[in-house]
Amino acid sequence: MSISDSFIPELDQEAAGTRKTLARIPADKFDWKPHEKSYSFKELASHISNLPSWAVMVAGGSSFDVAPVGEEPVRQEAVETPEAAVQMFDQNIAAAREAIAGISDEAMMESWALLAGGEEIFSMPRAAVIRGFIMNHLIHHRAQLSLYLRLNDVAMPALYGPSADEE
Repeated sequence: MSISDSFIPELDQEAAGTRKTLARIPADKFDWKPHEKSYSFKELASHISNLPSWAVMVAGGSSFDVAPVGEEPVRQEAVETPEAAVQMFDQNIAAAREAIAGISDEAMMESWALLAGGEEIFSMPRAAVIRGFIMNHLIHHRAQLSLYLRLNDVAMPALYGPSADEE
C-alpha cells in the first residue's frame, strides 16, 4: 500500500466529521466568538473550509510563500454562511483527496517548505506536511468549532462514536 493510499481513509473519516460539525453552525450566530482574541464562527468556518486546499499546493510544488516579497500576503477566502462553508469544504476536500492520491511514495518523502517573505518557516517531508499541517490542523480547528457549538448549546455530532447528544 502506498503512503497516499494509507492517508485517504483517514482523510475521508475526518472530512465526514468536519462536514457534520460545520453544518451545525447556527446561521444567526455566525459572527459570535467566545473571546475578543478568538475567531468568530465565520472566521473559524472560513479557515476550516480552506484548509484542505493546502493539499493541492503541497502536492504541486516544493514550497509556498504566504507573504511573497513585493506582493500582497495570501488571504483565505471568507465564507458568508454556514451552508457556504460546507460547500467550500466539500469542494476543497474533493480536490485534496485527488491531489493526495496522486503523490508517489518518492514524492511523499521529498521536502516541502512553507515560507513567509522568502524566509523558511518550516521544511519537512510532504507526508509529514499532509499529516501534521493539514490533517491534524483540520482536526484541531474542528475541536475548536465543537467547543463553540457546545458553548452555544448546539447538539454535538457524533464523530468517533456517540456524542452526549447523539447515539
